[in-house]
This record gives sequence, structure tokens and C-alpha cells, in this order.
Amino acid sequence: MSSHKVTVTINGQKRSAEVEARMLLVHFIRDYLRLTGTHVGCDTTSCGACTVLLEGQAVKSCTLFAVQAEGKTLQTVEGLAQGTALHPLQEGFKEHHGLQCGFCTPGMLMSAAGLLSRNPRPSEEEIRWGIAGNLCRCTGYQNIVKAVQFASDKMAKGG
Repeated sequence: MSSHKVTVTINGQKRSAEVEARMLLVHFIRDYLRLTGTHVGCDTTSCGACTVLLEGQAVKSCTLFAVQAEGKTLQTVEGLAQGTALHPLQEGFKEHHGLQCGFCTPGMLMSAAGLLSRNPRPSEEEIRWGIAGNLCRCTGYQNIVKAVQFASDKMAKGG
């Protein structure tokens, strides 16, 4: 197999690695860039645990090859917090108990971040549609929706 150099800006840092052309973006992020917050759940696009932002859009990183991200900007769950200050979404998940086992949480956070970047004041229905590609087997989603509403409110107030 031939290798390709892939360079991305991820969470504000330029990073590069030599990868096989068939390497999935999720494995590039986890195995080569060592950002393990992005989870591998199903490898079939069903669960959303691998969701990241690519050029600001929420994508399932198990559906893309790493070479497709060449030269692009990525954000993973590790890039949400600013130093020790949690992102409002992370605060919301903490305050409203939007997680239980935590496996879906990184992907859920990134889907919600993508939603809030394009729609800062979503309705409950829009939040539910915005996270619809992410499966949670524990929470029943109600507290996740409350967490996203919390973040939306906090961000609207400049927080």
C-alpha cells in the first residue's frame, strides 16, 4: 500500500502524519494524532460516537478517509474547552446530567457544537434533529436536550 502525507489543523494545531490511502479519519485522529476523545462505535455511520467538526460541519469521521481531510480544519472534543474553562456545552452536560456511561458524549457534544455554530438559538425540535445522528443507549436524550439549551442560553449571554 502506498502512503500519503496528511496535514490538518486540528484543535488549532497543524499536525501531519503518513497514512495509507484507505485509513479512516477516525483512526487517523485516534491512532496517529493520539486524540482519543473521538470514539469508534460502530464503523457503519449508525451511532455518531466518532463525530467531529470538519471545516465547522459535524461529520462522522468513520465515513471519511484521512486523505479527504488534507489541508482542512478539524475540531475534536479535546478542542472544546479553553484551557481549564469548560465550553458551555460541556458545562451543560455536567449541570443537566446529559451523560451516563459517557461513550456517546464526545460525538454528541460535537454534533451539538456544529448545530449551535449554525443555529445559536435552536428550538427543542431543532436540537433533537441536530443530534438525531447520534445514538445514546443510556439517557433517553431529555437531559442532553436540556444541556444544549443551557449552552445556547449561556452563549447568547456572552458566556
